[in-house]
Amino acid sequence: MSGLPLGAVICAFVAALLFAVSAVAQQRAASEVPDGDALMRSLIRSPRWWAGMIGDGGGFAFQVAALAMGSVLIVQPILVSALVFALPLAARYSGRKTTPAMWLTALALSMALAVFLIVGDPTPGLTHARLHRWVLPLLVIFLLVAAGLVVSRMAKTSALRALMLGAAGGTLVGVSAALTEYVTQLFERNIGHALTSWELYLLIATGLCGVYLQQVGYQAGSLAACLPAFTVAEPLVAAFVGITVLDERLRSGPIGTVFVLISVVTMCVAAVVLSRAQVGDPLENLDPEPVSQRSQ
Repeated sequence: MSGLPLGAVICAFVAALLFAVSAVAQQRAASEVPDGDALMRSLIRSPRWWAGMIGDGGGFAFQVAALAMGSVLIVQPILVSALVFALPLAARYSGRKTTPAMWLTALALSMALAVFLIVGDPTPGLTHARLHRWVLPLLVIFLLVAAGLVVSRMAKTSALRALMLGAAGGTLVGVSAALTEYVTQLFERNIGHALTSWELYLLIATGLCGVYLQQVGYQAGSLAACLPAFTVAEPLVAAFVGITVLDERLRSGPIGTVFVLISVVTMCVAAVVLSRAQVGDPLENLDPEPVSQRSQ
């Protein structure tokens, strides 16, 4: 096929837009739940939250369609533009302004994420690894999540709380993403074996807990505080699992590896900057509410 696959590009942009709209809808629904109320019970009764979940499903469907028509090298950079779509949409509906600095930071984060996904481009590894190979990496991951939750509870600002919750949620979803291929293959080969595999239940547990922490992050702070951290943590952790458990290796070479490392640092810095920016509302960074009054 010569030229750019137009169908893949269109589907990828539609997917990115749906992911952005769904993130805004979920954050607005979560932010309306008062502290102390049961978060998920309230969200389940929220039409806006369900609209966001349906938007996520639609985005995933268009992502699959895009990957069927075009390569990951084309689709993946477009998908990460969801963050750039989401921030101005959130600002629009919250009555805030998106500053030029925020635009530049969001673009830098999206470009760094695209570099990480494309240049890093790990070699295919194992689809399955024995449990003992998972133990140490999972211990590291769960300790990081626990540390993030502790920091979120001690946080003095809503921005930091949402940042840490988003990072913790993205970390768990990254584990779920790393397990998806193998669990899918299990269902294709033997449903009975799939239903008795520990991988299926680890995938479900990490996925559900990760999404829950993302919603708590949306309740705690703005979209700019939570979503970038979630977006960065997910592929980083999936790559960590791929390298440490599934024998994947970066094929970027020495120079490419330098660019990958630079992109990782850029993503982390940009996520923190965006969380502090709070969509142009610096007063939120001075939130004096004691953490003891917040409910997770």
